[in-house]
Amino acid sequence: MSDADTGRGDGPETVQINLRLTKAFLEDIDATWQEQGFNSRSEFLRHAARDAVKHPEFSRDGWKQIAASEHDLRTGEGELVSRDEVMVMMDRDDDDQ
Repeated sequence: MSDADTGRGDGPETVQINLRLTKAFLEDIDATWQEQGFNSRSEFLRHAARDAVKHPEFSRDGWKQIAASEHDLRTGEGELVSRDEVMVMMDRDDDDQ
């Protein structure tokens, strides 16, 4: 274990870590945690790390595809589709679930 601070003794042992980010990325993180209603940057980052560990099926490539789709929608390069249209694209009926 490192020489990092091990928390305040009020629950499970926690370890403080240091993380280097670009200023622009940190500004994006700050805007996101506030918009999503988290109490703090730390709470948001713990939540994001927990999700990444507990749900590894959300791969980096998957997140990149989601981000690219969001970008396309925001810039008008993409279009929204309904659930029924998605089901047709997947060649599935509601009864197949």
